[in-house]
Amino acid sequence: MSNRLLVGTRKGLFRIERDKNGNWGIVQSWFLGDPISMLLVEPHNSRLHVALDLGHFGVKMHHSDDGGNSWSEALVPAFPDKPDGVEDKDPMRGLDTPWSTQMIWTLEAGGRPGELWCGVIPGGLFHSMDSGQSWTLVHSLWDDPRRRKWVGGGYDFAGIHSILVDPRDHAHVTIGVSVGGVWTTRDTGEQWSLIGSGLRNDYMPPEMAGDPVSQDPHRIVQCPADPDRLWMQHHNGIFRSDDSGEHWQELNDVPPSGFGFAVAVHPGEPNTAWFVPATKDEQRIPVDARLVVTRTRDGGRHFDVLHQGLPAEPAYDLTYRHALEVSRDGERLAFGSTTGSLWVSEDQGDSWQTVSNHLPPVRCVRFEE
Repeated sequence: MSNRLLVGTRKGLFRIERDKNGNWGIVQSWFLGDPISMLLVEPHNSRLHVALDLGHFGVKMHHSDDGGNSWSEALVPAFPDKPDGVEDKDPMRGLDTPWSTQMIWTLEAGGRPGELWCGVIPGGLFHSMDSGQSWTLVHSLWDDPRRRKWVGGGYDFAGIHSILVDPRDHAHVTIGVSVGGVWTTRDTGEQWSLIGSGLRNDYMPPEMAGDPVSQDPHRIVQCPADPDRLWMQHHNGIFRSDDSGEHWQELNDVPPSGFGFAVAVHPGEPNTAWFVPATKDEQRIPVDARLVVTRTRDGGRHFDVLHQGLPAEPAYDLTYRHALEVSRDGERLAFGSTTGSLWVSEDQGDSWQTVSNHLPPVRCVRFEE
């Protein structure tokens, strides 16, 4: 069971540790003042990767091979030059889609040593076979004409935020795009299929509600023990797939709300998943200002509303896509919020311990396994 967390925030990266008395606290910090958009600890070599979103100064990456004692600046995934005469615009806003990395939204390890996948805004997918020493744009996806139908959601341009690598087959990779649906490859990105039968949106005209390319998955996760079982927090609710994302079932009557951004699945129990619900669209705060976590143990037929140890007073915390995490054994959970609060549970969410109320807004959380 992991006793350490890495927490990426709008103003730095923090390491949180559990002491012998069961109390969690901040023990180290790096890149103070810099916005952290994503982090990853490689399972094969423990290399720690950090992506920074420095606004006017661009995107930066750093890695550490000694647990954060020293850092080296790393190569940022880069697009090729845009060919002359190519028109590439966001179809909703009419803005020219930049052929440059605006933000690193997700980093995931592949199935082979040194293999990494990186999803960025504006909708590029990058692949590395040398632990991030070099990156290759997956042209088959970027050049797919259907990619031109992707639109920005909360950001001006579409982006890739979820990357699922099938533990049985490293060549089988599934991604989630906001707003661009669910895509999968079974040959390491040579060819792509747009999947997602059963998904539904209510922000497009009714005749386009089931259009797979117009779906807005907020986050997709995969159960390692049953890789065909996927869970999705969608803009329009919670969905479950039992066939690697080809078909989805919408789960109804989820208390107190089916809207949110974060989802985590128990690594060994495909029917157990957690969510952090919110009020939809313009407000994006907890329902009735009551911060809770919801959990299902039976594949979504029933949900428990968990709040022991969470604020009893009115709370206005929002939890981002990558700010809810479950440990490898499925016992511990951690989640952070836009108000700079961080909570840990030792009992699968039944009760929560406040780690901090004074961090910068939390963007991503990872257990150090």
